[in-house]
Amino acid sequence: MDAALEQKLKRLMLFRVVMITTLLLIAVYVEMVSETLLWVNPLYFLIATTYALTLLYVALLNLRRYGEAQIYFQVLGDFAIVTGLVYLTGGTGTRAGFLLLYPISVLSGSILLSWRKGLVLAGLATLCYGLILLFAFTMLWVGMLLGTVARSADAVTGIVFIVIFPMTFVANAFVPAGTLPGVLQTVAEWNPVSALAAGLRTLFGNPTATPHDAAWPLQHPVASSFMWCAALLAVTVPLAIAAYRRRTEG
Repeated sequence: MDAALEQKLKRLMLFRVVMITTLLLIAVYVEMVSETLLWVNPLYFLIATTYALTLLYVALLNLRRYGEAQIYFQVLGDFAIVTGLVYLTGGTGTRAGFLLLYPISVLSGSILLSWRKGLVLAGLATLCYGLILLFAFTMLWVGMLLGTVARSADAVTGIVFIVIFPMTFVANAFVPAGTLPGVLQTVAEWNPVSALAAGLRTLFGNPTATPHDAAWPLQHPVASSFMWCAALLAVTVPLAIAAYRRRTEG
């Protein structure tokens, strides 16, 4: 590995450790002054994962091989950490400041790589986050449809637990779809949550091992994720608007 590239990677790892340590200190301070404490704060798991990845990066750096591959590995890992941070802190609506970490990750990759390869990282980050935003926007319209059709908030909660909540578990988000029995495997393969999970893993460079006879959505998870979102929006948007008009005009 080139000595100059090695020094840049070391600076990137130092910057990452400083950032995550600052976040750790802020999280500890917030919990100390907060009146409501969580038994287990998932943010600490994310911070611990970042430290563990940094140790892995140091071990790989000592090999002094595959310098360019290590850059991609570290920057894609940063994308995954930032996505987890945005998710755990309430998404895009409440902690929009954390979104600035996405372009920082892209800039760090652009400095270490050529401008063409930096554009590849930027496009990958845009596609990853765009898919997350599109799915969140789709679920927003699903929620609006349920809210306008149901008679009360308790009814909405019941619908969510009966329909949407099981969808997150009968999917490949927690276990491979191929390990599920019979009908559950078929449901998991055609579940939009499975397509989203597999699509994000593919974009983040950690694709799910897919059997050769798997259903089409799992063989093409990114395309099927966008298609699921488009199909759900095509159904829920007009139905939600019509239900809202009937409820307000009636």
